[in-house]
Amino acid sequence: MENLAPEEYRPRRVHLNTASHGLLARSAAEAIRAAVERREYGDGADAFPAVAAARAAFARLAGVPVRRVAAGTSVATYAGLVAAALPEGAEVLTAEGDFASVVNPFHVRPGLKVRTVPLDRLAEEVRPGTALAAVSSVQSADGRLADLPAIRAAARAHGARTFVDVSQAAGWLPLDAAEDDFTATVGFKWLGAAHGVGFLVVPEDLGSLRPLLGGWLSGADPWSSTYGPVLEPAPDARRFDTAQPLFSYEGAAEAMGIVERLGVATVRAHDLALAERFVTGLRALGHEPLPAPGSAIVSVPGLGGRQADLARAGIEVSDRAGNLRASFHLYNSAADVDALLAALA
Repeated sequence: MENLAPEEYRPRRVHLNTASHGLLARSAAEAIRAAVERREYGDGADAFPAVAAARAAFARLAGVPVRRVAAGTSVATYAGLVAAALPEGAEVLTAEGDFASVVNPFHVRPGLKVRTVPLDRLAEEVRPGTALAAVSSVQSADGRLADLPAIRAAARAHGARTFVDVSQAAGWLPLDAAEDDFTATVGFKWLGAAHGVGFLVVPEDLGSLRPLLGGWLSGADPWSSTYGPVLEPAPDARRFDTAQPLFSYEGAAEAMGIVERLGVATVRAHDLALAERFVTGLRALGHEPLPAPGSAIVSVPGLGGRQADLARAGIEVSDRAGNLRASFHLYNSAADVDALLAALA
């Protein structure tokens, strides 16, 4: 249970807060610095190849062809795009307490009927007339895993589509985005990219989405689409691209490449072993975490108020509604877990 990539990750603090943001790998940070320097000195290098490389890297991790992946910035943007494509009166099923970026776009779109149910009942609550089930595969607040196979099966049985946010899963939990209609994620958590990197996976038939947010980058030939309306959108998911923050995309492929080289199964085993070590230590201290079996995120009731003191001690965790939330990733070690437990004791 040591840092799986010490040549890439050199934290100066105990960072157990990947559920908020991951650490930048050395190679990713160097790529961003080099891009900034090129812009500073006017070297004029083309930044768009970094977007293409990041798109391809995420497609491999998600298990889908690159033609199904749009590149942009945020889950909320893509949830809004899906919300805009739903017919008037459509029912959207969501989970109680899910992340705002997943659910809010459906609430603010006029004419939709949003129904919210407990996460563990989401599959059984899909019914005739449900148009979409929208859920995070791993809950941000407490680390619980959604039963995606059951949700998918229920959606298919009733002719509904699925929209899954994998922001708290991609990078440590195996993905099979081909099984869902729409899959969205940000890249700055478990994938190790900078803020501003985000992806959307769409079905082969494009899921009835319209490129409402598309500018010149969404054209079949972007450099021929710079003026006037885009007369020929890209034939694949790239028609849903939004303007990418190019500095952020620098190094994103390198960061995801670390997960690829290690293997998601290896990363998952590492992260879960650390989480289990933490849970065992918590119980020895008399604390019972919220139930989230098989998760790299552990949330502990009543300890959120310790977050500021822990930060001053060089240990990064989160305070979520009074709960202390710790999250474990490939650059963490058993020593990190033990440092947190010692501080809590």
